[in-house]
Amino acid sequence: MKRHWAAAVFLIASGVIAPTLAQDYPARTITMIVPFAVGGPADITGRIVADIFSRRLGKSVVVENINGAGGTIGALRAARATPDGYTILFGHMSTNALAPAFYPDLKYDPQKDFEPIGLAAEYPELLVVRKDLPAKSLREFVAYAKANADKLNVGHAGVGSISYIGCLLLNSAIGIKPTLVPFTGTAPVLNAMLAGEIDYECDPVLGTLPQVQAGSVRALAIAARQRSPMLPDVPTSDEQGLGEFDIAVKYAVFAPAGTPKPVVEKLAAALNEGLDEEPVKKRLAELGATLIEPGRRGPKPLADLVRSEAARLIPILQAATSK
Repeated sequence: MKRHWAAAVFLIASGVIAPTLAQDYPARTITMIVPFAVGGPADITGRIVADIFSRRLGKSVVVENINGAGGTIGALRAARATPDGYTILFGHMSTNALAPAFYPDLKYDPQKDFEPIGLAAEYPELLVVRKDLPAKSLREFVAYAKANADKLNVGHAGVGSISYIGCLLLNSAIGIKPTLVPFTGTAPVLNAMLAGEIDYECDPVLGTLPQVQAGSVRALAIAARQRSPMLPDVPTSDEQGLGEFDIAVKYAVFAPAGTPKPVVEKLAAALNEGLDEEPVKKRLAELGATLIEPGRRGPKPLADLVRSEAARLIPILQAATSK
């Protein structure tokens, strides 16, 4: 009898606490984990989002960079955090959909251990080659790559990173398995390419834009269906007959599983409102991001995106990494 009475009291209390929690939230500083290095696209975009939350929610949001293992170290930290809305994750589809393709012993479940908050920004990837590579278009690159696959070196920022996933998808579409060379970030990859040690890489436009504009490296294709306003003269992969090379970095906010629904809704509303601010839209556009239209925002669209990206890409990525 006492056990049933205690359970009833708990359920009643939960119903009272949830709306009160949402009303009082946040009462202190929020930590947003960015599971990538300081200064990279994830960090830059994450700080824009942190500023949105800080202004919209009226409390400081501290960005904590926890780099390593394709973002999974930071994502694991977020997954294990207390689910109260005071620790959130600024991840992307690698950390929160595709990681099982690369880490069979992953200590978290991307689809079960997080509450989706909302998609924040999307950056189409760009195929960049060293400037003296004898290929001036994607079609020429495909022919060259097929003839020289055993000689090619592809730089990436670690297993599971966006640069790794992008070029795996490209290599799969071409039907090659060149040498994959890991680095600690995309900046070292670019330095190695400038030194002639790396033949090509795949990265968001933001990462290589200055070098492309300076002519230090050559951009061959935007991995999307629309050209980038940052590089309007660079044709898309679809235009050049390789529509399978379609990949964008999709940055999103997640909370640990079990975070109260009213808190999730409050975070989602703050992000949604911030993405409509003209200065935010202008800044993201300057970085080469595709702005997220209202119908793609919020917890449900993000949950659907995680499921669809996992279903679309995990089989391809697993096949590309098999012996």
